[in-house]
Amino acid sequence: MSGNSIPLVSSVFLSDLKNQTSDSHRKLESLPISASILSPEMKKSDYIDYLSLMYDVHKSTENVIFPLLPEIITDLDQRRKSHLIEEDLAFLQYNKTGSNDIFNTSKITIPFALGILYVIEGSSLGGRFILKNISKIPGLENNQGTHYFQGYGDKTGTFWKNFLGFLSEYEENYKCGNTIIEGAIYGFDSIYNHFTSI
Repeated sequence: MSGNSIPLVSSVFLSDLKNQTSDSHRKLESLPISASILSPEMKKSDYIDYLSLMYDVHKSTENVIFPLLPEIITDLDQRRKSHLIEEDLAFLQYNKTGSNDIFNTSKITIPFALGILYVIEGSSLGGRFILKNISKIPGLENNQGTHYFQGYGDKTGTFWKNFLGFLSEYEENYKCGNTIIEGAIYGFDSIYNHFTSI
């Protein structure tokens, strides 16, 4: 699949996806742990808590979601991020033992998995903005301990557009928009439940 054959700006499906997940997205962003990474008063302990939670999310994505999608998302291996969080936590001298399963349904289909990945990949977009705030924490200057939020670096926009291309092409070929949207809502809600379980 090319990932480029569907014009992104005219995709009605992508508009529907964004609109129908907006409530779940807002609910997740309203949590104190989500807000903490943008707070000027953010402490290193807040940052560690957030990274630890996101490690579980990415580890679960890589274990459960990625195996379903290598034929659809051709650059999937470049989208792995749990190792970046491991590096950051090691720099912060935080020992995380094990991880919690976030996406534990055994009935995940390819379009449902694409919806979950839409949530995960979308979170990388804000990473560059968040990085500016995190870099103000004493000890995190000089890009140390911030590998996760550096993400794709200056290629972040390109990676997002490519993902939307893969997503749109799959939806166009298989007419499975509703299932993708269900997966995305499940993704947001699963992360919300994980964030509120601490």
